[in-house]
Amino acid sequence: MTPVLVFDIETIPDVAGLRRLHGHAATLSDAEIADLAFAARREKTGSDFMPHYLQRIAAISCVMRRNQRDGTPVFHVGSLGRPEDDEATLIQKFFELIEKYTPQLVSWNGGGFDLPVLHYRAMVHGVTAPRYWEMGDGGDVDSRDFKWNNYISRYHMRHLDLMDLLAMYQPRASAPLDELARLCGFPGKLGMDGSKVWEAYQQGELPAIRAYCETDVVNTYLVYCRFQLMRGGFTQAEFLKEVAFVQETLAAEAGEHWGEYLEGFDPTLQAQLEQLLESES
Repeated sequence: MTPVLVFDIETIPDVAGLRRLHGHAATLSDAEIADLAFAARREKTGSDFMPHYLQRIAAISCVMRRNQRDGTPVFHVGSLGRPEDDEATLIQKFFELIEKYTPQLVSWNGGGFDLPVLHYRAMVHGVTAPRYWEMGDGGDVDSRDFKWNNYISRYHMRHLDLMDLLAMYQPRASAPLDELARLCGFPGKLGMDGSKVWEAYQQGELPAIRAYCETDVVNTYLVYCRFQLMRGGFTQAEFLKEVAFVQETLAAEAGEHWGEYLEGFDPTLQAQLEQLLESES
């Protein structure tokens, strides 16, 4: 199978960038500079939401689902790098995964948020990502494949933005991941949302931010599995086996958030999973 890479980012205001652009006094704290930027943004747009290029990436979490050469299935979830790594390191590690595996990318609103932020921040830091930016103009056979299916074009499938596709590319029809995941029987978000990330970061809670981001990519992967069931990529039995495989893997993972996450599955779906396991035992 083609490796599947599900990704999600969490961001905070780029305070260093704001200092550089606006010449803020050195006596102002990071929190004060962010508050000034939020106030200016509210006055201009009515929202605190910072421009994509001024979103600093605090965490990138991924699910990698692939098979080893002998066919052994692998499901791995985690956050890239270490908590002390800088933004450039996190971004480079993300694009290195694409360079190594040429995976099917899957996101929820990745085309509207995550990837534009990654583009701007990669440019700021001088990160290289030739495989990701391949669009079929290289001349060789492998390159030509990317002319018709690449990571950049909105309507190509090498990057699948599930939110965008399911809404038929109509912003008014978009659904929040948390609510759609829970409607499908999956746990949804745990303990945090994007609006709380800056506050948590200031309080030194980066591990909690990374944990929250990890549960989000698992939600996205499970919704992707449901999408595969809908489009005929999975039979009902294959879908249930994949969800059971995800649960089994998460049960062996370190981290308190996974125990809480596993308790969040809908009882009806959980009963189907248990029935499947009993029939195979």
